[in-house]
Amino acid sequence: MLEKALENIADKILALDESSLSGLWDKYKEKMEHFDTSKEWEKAVIIFFIINSVRVKNHIFNEQVKQSQGSKRSKKKPKAELPSYLKLVK
Repeated sequence: MLEKALENIADKILALDESSLSGLWDKYKEKMEHFDTSKEWEKAVIIFFIINSVRVKNHIFNEQVKQSQGSKRSKKKPKAELPSYLKLVK
């Protein structure tokens, strides 16, 4: 039951837009840095780390995509470019 609840939360978070979340980053960082014992402070900490989690997830995802595209490109043999003063003779 707990795992299912966490999966539902993750689904909802994944549906959020990173750029919109990033706009809230400073707000929740500020709230988190001013500790108090309230539930609002606790929520601010959780929200701050949710925003960071989405940012980190997207960064890792983009790096992996870029890396996999780079390995696909390196498998293709690049055409040997001739210096401008040489001509290809067949």
